[in-house]
Amino acid sequence: QVQLVESGGGLVQTGGSLRLSCAASGRTFSSYTMGWFRQAPGKESEFVAAISGGDGSTYAANSVKGRFTISRDNAKNMLYLQMNSLKPADTAVYYCAASNFFTTTTKNYAYWGQGTQVTVSS
Repeated sequence: QVQLVESGGGLVQTGGSLRLSCAASGRTFSSYTMGWFRQAPGKESEFVAAISGGDGSTYAANSVKGRFTISRDNAKNMLYLQMNSLKPADTAVYYCAASNFFTTTTKNYAYWGQGTQVTVSS
């Protein structure tokens, strides 16, 4: 099992940047595919980005490609999401999650953090 705790959310103006962090417990962090998801009020959960546990391959949703970068530090059991050029449409609760295989599908992630709020003002 792995326990996940997000941090780094906050209020930022349009065009600003934030870096989200996700601290993971457990000795097998490096074996998990890690993902970021977000959920805005009244909307379903949306995949943001994922990074594999093996070669560190990444994949990002079209809506954030070129603006958001996912990365991980397996030595520190940390996952990151660097968010640049933020837009009001990026406002949501952001969650990190862990899966046993590379996937962008919400239901395939077995472990979830509690979420961190990101609000982008216009």
